Amino acid sequence: MKWLLALLLMVAASPAAADELRPGYLELTQQDAQHWKLVWKAPVLGGLATHARPLVPPQCRQSVPVARLQGAALVAESVLTCSKGLSGSEVGLAGMDAAFTDALVRIAPLGRPVQAARLTPGHATVMVASVPDRWDVARSYFVLGVEHILTGYDHLLFVVALVLLLGKLGVVVRAATAFTVAHSLTLVGTTLGVIGLAQAPVEALIALSIVFLAVEVVKQDPARLRLSERIPWLVAFGFGLIHGFGFAGALREIGLPEGDVPTALLTFNLGVEAGQLLIVALTLTVLFALRRLTPPALRPVKLAASYAIGITASFWFIQRLLG
Repeated sequence: MKWLLALLLMVAASPAAADELRPGYLELTQQDAQHWKLVWKAPVLGGLATHARPLVPPQCRQSVPVARLQGAALVAESVLTCSKGLSGSEVGLAGMDAAFTDALVRIAPLGRPVQAARLTPGHATVMVASVPDRWDVARSYFVLGVEHILTGYDHLLFVVALVLLLGKLGVVVRAATAFTVAHSLTLVGTTLGVIGLAQAPVEALIALSIVFLAVEVVKQDPARLRLSERIPWLVAFGFGLIHGFGFAGALREIGLPEGDVPTALLTFNLGVEAGQLLIVALTLTVLFALRRLTPPALRPVKLAASYAIGITASFWFIQRLLG
C-alpha cells in the first residue's frame, strides 16, 4: 500500500486543477516550396511560455510572430521562408532545459507523411526525416494519453476509488468498460465540436465525483448494498460522461494536429485506456494481497485510503468552485 500512500501525499500537494501542466505543441506545416507555417503553443505553467522558443533551421528566416492567449496557453504563429528543404535539418525548442514540461512537435511537408515526436529537456530537437514514419503521430498521442491518466491525478484517484468500492475483477471490468464508453463519447463529441461544456464546472464536477465514490466506500455495508454497488456500470457511465469533458479539455489545450485528428484522437483515447487499465491492475493487486496475507487489515486500509482520497477531492472541489 506504500505506492498508494505516496501517491496521495503527492496529489494533496499538487495544484487544484490537476491537469494544468500540459505539454507544449510545435507545428510546422509546409505551404509551398519555400514557405512553412509555424505554430507554437506553450502552456503558461511549466516554464515553456517564459523560457522556450522555437528553434528553426539556419536556412530559414522567421517572420515576426503574432501571439495571443488561448485559455491557459500562449499561442504564437509565424511564417518560415526557407532557401532549401528541411530534410536533414534540426527543429525543436531552445530553452527547454529551464522548463519542467515536455512538448510535441509535428512536421507536415507537402506530399509526404507527417512526422511527429516528443521533445524533452534532454532531447529538445528532432531531425526532419526525408521519409517520415507514418506511425509517429499515433505513437506520440498514445504516450500522451497514458501520461495524462497517470499524471492527471483527479482521473487517477477516481479510478482508484472505483476499484476500492467494487473490489472484484468482474464487477470492476464491467464498470470500467462503462466508464470507458462514456468518456470516449464525450471526448470525441467535444473534440469534434458536436457537444461542449465550460471547463470550470466540469473540473468541479470531476472532483465531486471522486468525493462521491470515497463516501460510498466509507459507507459500505455488505448487508445493504448501495446504489453504486447495485448498478455500478450506470454510475460509472454517468461519471464517465463528465470525465470525458475533462479529457477533451486536456486534449484541446495540447492541440490536435491538422490532418491527423482521427489518428491523434483514437490513439490518445487508447493511451488513456492503457493507463487506466494499469491503475486498475495495480489497485486490484494491492487489494488481493491484503485479502490473502492480512485480511483484518483490508477494511482499515480501504477506509484510510478513501478518507485521504475524499479529503483531497473535497479540497479540489472547493478551490475549483471558488475559481
